[in-house]
Amino acid sequence: MRKNIQITAAVASAAALALGLSACGTDSDPAAKSETGANADTSKALVVAASPTPHADILNFVKKNLAKKAGLNLEVKEFTDYVLPNTATQNGQVDANFFQHKPYLDDFNAKQKTTIVPVVDVHLEPLGLYSKTVKDLKGIKAGQTIAVPNDTTNGGRALQLLAENGLITLKDGVGTSAKLSDITDKKGLEFKELEAATVPRALDDVDAAVINGNYAIEADLKPGKDSLALEKAEGNPYANFLAVKDGNEKDPRVEKLAGLLNSDEVKKYIEDTYQGSIVPAFGAPAKS
Repeated sequence: MRKNIQITAAVASAAALALGLSACGTDSDPAAKSETGANADTSKALVVAASPTPHADILNFVKKNLAKKAGLNLEVKEFTDYVLPNTATQNGQVDANFFQHKPYLDDFNAKQKTTIVPVVDVHLEPLGLYSKTVKDLKGIKAGQTIAVPNDTTNGGRALQLLAENGLITLKDGVGTSAKLSDITDKKGLEFKELEAATVPRALDDVDAAVINGNYAIEADLKPGKDSLALEKAEGNPYANFLAVKDGNEKDPRVEKLAGLLNSDEVKKYIEDTYQGSIVPAFGAPAKS
């Protein structure tokens, strides 16, 4: 809206003001989103923030194959970090997001005073331990360094994976909130904490790394084949879901997208595309 242009002539200023007012109210202007929830304007695009893989891939499958028939105008915006999708949803820059699990969201809401809520579970991305030099768990030895995510929930989740596979010992009862300080026996290992998105790039500099499923896939790793250890899907609390700001769950566009994300078509797409590296978090396996 040309905020940096200085106009001194009165007539030109008036014209510029009129132009500015007419330019306001676009989908990208948070102030224009005065109607939310069940009263949302269903003619507007539903803008969803998503991690590139697999979240944006799944959304783009919906956009290409299912949305038009359902009467949904879907716009996908890709983000490569774990903070901006939630802050953009909170302040209205986007309508929803799809990139996270419940433990991460609970921690984020508590720390950032945001009011993001889950809408519907879609898939699980098993966390895995990877290495370019070690061939199996027996190859992990004292003196080696393992990279882990530095955010609270994924970091604790990573430590649980290591503990479950006998590489470390944790204090009783710490669960997925475990921190490095909760390790009671490192078994001679060293740890390097990194932002989750950067962990795959550290594989050349460490002996092994615990990597989130989406980032592993982006790095051309195949969790079901390449990991030294992988989270089990059964009973896993880390399903990734569609989320919105509290109060917008009944937005008809959100409800349409939620239904499409839990459809047989999306279930089959996930199973066929990711071959077990990412699994549907809803219903029974889709029929071939």
